[in-house]
Amino acid sequence: MPAEDSNAEAWTVYGRRQLDRGCMPPVPERLEWVPWEGVGPGTEILGDVAGKRVLDIGSGAGQHAVHLTRAHGARVTAIELSPTQHRRATDAYEVTPGIRFVHGDVVDHLRTAEPYDAAYAIGSLACTDPHRSLPALRDGLRPGAPLILSLPHTDPHGHGPSDTVEPREEMIGLRDDPPLPTWMWVLTPQLWEDLLTENGFRVEAIDLLRSPAEDDPVVRQLIRAHRLPDHPARVSSRPRTARPPEPHAAIGVGAIVLSGRGVLLGRHRRGTLELPGGTVEAGESFEATVVRELAEETGLVARTDDVTLLGTLVDHVDGVVRVTVGALVSAWQGRPATQPGESVGDWAWWPLERLPQGLFVCSAQILRAWRPDLPIDHTPAHFTPYA
Repeated sequence: MPAEDSNAEAWTVYGRRQLDRGCMPPVPERLEWVPWEGVGPGTEILGDVAGKRVLDIGSGAGQHAVHLTRAHGARVTAIELSPTQHRRATDAYEVTPGIRFVHGDVVDHLRTAEPYDAAYAIGSLACTDPHRSLPALRDGLRPGAPLILSLPHTDPHGHGPSDTVEPREEMIGLRDDPPLPTWMWVLTPQLWEDLLTENGFRVEAIDLLRSPAEDDPVVRQLIRAHRLPDHPARVSSRPRTARPPEPHAAIGVGAIVLSGRGVLLGRHRRGTLELPGGTVEAGESFEATVVRELAEETGLVARTDDVTLLGTLVDHVDGVVRVTVGALVSAWQGRPATQPGESVGDWAWWPLERLPQGLFVCSAQILRAWRPDLPIDHTPAHFTPYA
């Protein structure tokens, strides 16, 4: 079962158990972003929300939305995927002025909703694939709107976050019932920042908030971001991580495959968008590397005669000299598709006039070397063109 479907079932069971107990949390005196009262900032990090449209993502029993409406005059839409959690909220607060409870998926909701002035999620966004939720939030928030996320960092067993965008199993604990398994995207702060940046947000701060109990290893992330204006003047690029590349992988190729629909780019598992390519193997020509990597990563079949080498790019990454050879592929057979076991997939054609944010640095350098007029930012590199 897909991770998000499994999560929906788990939270439905959770809500049913709480309904059976008649359990309802009180409306807080301030927004509590973590399970421990008084730890970290409060409602103020959302800014002045009086009269503004605020989205509560995964609103649960609705107590946070009610606080914002009663204490701060916000107009809150509280969206919840679990029908039993939604029922808990509507049974208690449906007639509360200024609040609208919605049962549904937040991504579907944002496709048709008027853009919001602010949004927040307390724990809930970790249950949704960020490659699905963050683009929807970018489109569903007004430029400049704050986005506040409370997310898991370290679980009760001391298991810390992952540096790959993959879900892992976590348990929802209940006092008198067996724990419920869920799948959560528990990611490092750097990876969350990279994903948010790629999707049109600027991260202002990431705080790690710890339990006041000395023997409790649980840590939560509190991310404060805001939605950037539309249509930035230039396309950004960024490294995959803050770590330098391994010295043995310092020479590689990147292939520009151009069709009538644009240039072919895939998504690396660490979030960057990049050209097909990879490391040159011992005794292999650059043209042969392009052909091999193109087949391994995309399934496209080309010949070495179809490959034109553009030149070499040389830069330095934390003391390691990196040499990248750019190439242009003029002919191929097949359709690009995600290949089993490869770190780059989700291949798509991107028009040159609408290149995405978050290009991998080497791909950005190759595209600029090929077309210096493209508005792409990247770290400096020396380009030597081939005759």
